Amino acid sequence: MNYSSNGFQLDHRLENDSFFICQLDLCQVRLINDAQFVWLLLVPMVNGMSDVIDLDDELQQQLWRESSLLSRILRTEFVPDKLNVAAIGNVVSQLHVHHICRFKNDIAWPAPVWGRQAMVAYEQAEREGLIDTIKRRVTAR
Repeated sequence: MNYSSNGFQLDHRLENDSFFICQLDLCQVRLINDAQFVWLLLVPMVNGMSDVIDLDDELQQQLWRESSLLSRILRTEFVPDKLNVAAIGNVVSQLHVHHICRFKNDIAWPAPVWGRQAMVAYEQAEREGLIDTIKRRVTAR
């Protein structure tokens, strides 16, 4: 299945805070620009969605398949102590699912990653390396 993304509009805040990695059948995969965490987003390319239940059953299932794929890649590639997966959306209502590798020694452990410390932008080389790693793993599926 390849979902048509014609006319999809990404919320400007998600666009400003993240980098495009690749496109799956339903979702864009994006890297949050905070080098303190390996923090990815899945953004379903369907306008007007705020919550998972806004998607029809088929698209909900596709979202969870893509989330499981991304979660397995993150667990294998980065070996986090805990993988946080959540669709919060209190600030940006456009449906997006956070996938965050958490480590017992990260700056925010065990608290949530947002709102506790300033974001630290990736250096270009580190960002490009991480994006290449995720792309390679996604395309090898």
